[in-house]
Amino acid sequence: MRGSATAKTIGIILLVIGGLNWGLVGLFNFDLVAFLLGPMSVLTRITYVLVGIAAVGVGLGMPALCGWGQPCETKSKHPAS
Repeated sequence: MRGSATAKTIGIILLVIGGLNWGLVGLFNFDLVAFLLGPMSVLTRITYVLVGIAAVGVGLGMPALCGWGQPCETKSKHPAS
């Protein structure tokens, strides 16, 4: 499924952008997204929404969430010895 891999890649890129932006806000009180796209412009708000959606999507897709911290059971292609 090529589309799924592309969506995951975009989600991770958006999370990195969001993480870097929050790091800059926390360390230097500097909002890079607002600086580049304008304070609370339409593009800035869209970027914030997309980062939020990416966080939910990637978070829900994490295998660690299968059992609230317990690893998910996976079917092995090789029988256990």
